[in-house]
Amino acid sequence: MPSGVIMPFNLVERPMERVLVIDDDVGLCELVGEYLQPEGYTVEAIHNGERGIDRALSDEHDLVVLDVMLPGTNGFDVLRRIRARSRIPVLMLTARGDDVDRIVGLEIGADDYLPKPFNPRELVARIRAVLRRTQPLESPAQPRETLYVGDIEMDSNTRNVRRGGEVIELTGVEYDLLEIFLRCAGQIVRREELVKEVLGRELSPFDRSIDMHVSNLRKKLGHQANGLERIKTIRGVGYIYGAPPEKSE
Repeated sequence: MPSGVIMPFNLVERPMERVLVIDDDVGLCELVGEYLQPEGYTVEAIHNGERGIDRALSDEHDLVVLDVMLPGTNGFDVLRRIRARSRIPVLMLTARGDDVDRIVGLEIGADDYLPKPFNPRELVARIRAVLRRTQPLESPAQPRETLYVGDIEMDSNTRNVRRGGEVIELTGVEYDLLEIFLRCAGQIVRREELVKEVLGRELSPFDRSIDMHVSNLRKKLGHQANGLERIKTIRGVGYIYGAPPEKSE
């Protein structure tokens, strides 16, 4: 191992996770690299959208950190083109206080967002949380599990989801949301529980990101199933996934 590289402690040594940063701010990219590399990540920085798209689709990275404000091809267009071909996790950097940017990014398919300026420790925490939920630890002894609720089939090994036999492409956040909903079908799941389990943080008063992810999930799965509202909002509390009626013997 090269001197000066600090690897995170693990019982089994794993490859360093690879982060692609697409941002035209060269100084910020250098700062991100300085914080991420000692945490066990390799970092590649790209300073324009078109080149960033090519690198994001190269299958050489585990996560993309993408700035909204890029010259030429902006971050939203970059994200759209990435999502058209890849499910690679994307963390968007947005202007502080600009709720529109956050909402648009989540609607397009960002896994999470972080407003600028940000604390580098918060960036590291967000990246860890996104990677943790999109790249679960592999265990040869873990049994294959498939969940069936109504017309939805979820394979825990491949992380594939089918509705009526048709494959539905979900982001990592959407997959984890759906898994919780299926396991708790017919029961209310509180928003703060979803934020903690899926986004890896505590719910803050003005954070509506989990609601946007649920909205995206509804659009992909369809609003109705078995004559029930598939994912019903319980105002001020959370959500409930409509459980299909039990079949009589």
